[in-house]
Amino acid sequence: MPKLLAPTLGCVLLLASAGCLAATAYVSNEKDDNLSVIDLDTLEVTATLEVGKRPRGLALSRDNKLLYICASDSDTVQVMDLATRKIVKELPSGADPEQFALHPNDRWLYISNEDDALVTVVDTENSQVLGQIDVGVEPEGMAVSPDGKWAVNTSETTNMLHWIDTSTQTLTDNTLVDQRPRHVGFNKDGTQLWASAEIGGTVSVIDVASKQIVKVLKFAIKGVHPDKVQPVGVKLSGDGKYAFVALGPANHVAVVDAKTFEILDYLLVGRRVWHMAFNPDESLLLTTNGISGDVSVIDVNSLKVTKSIKVGRYPWGVVITP
Repeated sequence: MPKLLAPTLGCVLLLASAGCLAATAYVSNEKDDNLSVIDLDTLEVTATLEVGKRPRGLALSRDNKLLYICASDSDTVQVMDLATRKIVKELPSGADPEQFALHPNDRWLYISNEDDALVTVVDTENSQVLGQIDVGVEPEGMAVSPDGKWAVNTSETTNMLHWIDTSTQTLTDNTLVDQRPRHVGFNKDGTQLWASAEIGGTVSVIDVASKQIVKVLKFAIKGVHPDKVQPVGVKLSGDGKYAFVALGPANHVAVVDAKTFEILDYLLVGRRVWHMAFNPDESLLLTTNGISGDVSVIDVNSLKVTKSIKVGRYPWGVVITP
């Protein structure tokens, strides 16, 4: 469990006299079959938790009490009770679950099944499969809109975004993007969807109402060969100011003005950066760096990388609890 601390400035507003719990990051290490636990006050690993084979995608329940884990090579989604840090349930996930997204109703989990070209929808409360939806070849990225209306999946080989109507659990539309889309994420108000294309080297910004691309972002880093610029994870700040794009083997995170789409900077992080997560007040952004086996800590206010934290082998996913 995160340790109880004396009140910090950020905690005073919430619990002036009783202290508050330190934020905690959970990082999936796909080569070690475990999670690294990082205390965000000390920026140190405090525990290692054994889980299923090749853990990748991670997601939290809305109350931050449960952690969902894509154990890809175990063909299951594990559910961890964060109070005890024990696996309490396994959900039917379909074959090779990669990424997933939890509906705002806190029950429906949309899971991409890379080997079967499917999205599996599971009710996390009763473990029932609500549907399996045919999508493109090698589905990976998964996001659900803030209003819960849309679930969107990326297919790496078909080069498409697939729009699933959550009221019927059916595929209703597709958007063609650049080669090998890996990740999708909605902005806070759900009006835009940002989609990375790893081989295309771009990020497409899609207007959700029309499902049309309104901007394609391209990246160029001095001294880095264009073939190494492979966008994967995308993280949008809640205030609408920034979009951060993990550029894979380019070993940088691009900082984008989310309003003007101007690329403001490139931040050097660890090797083969995959995914990212904000701490609760979005003052820090953590990145998982697969090949170097570490997590980089970005100070969002200064846009500087301030620390590297060694974790397990091939860190992939990351989530942060308050």
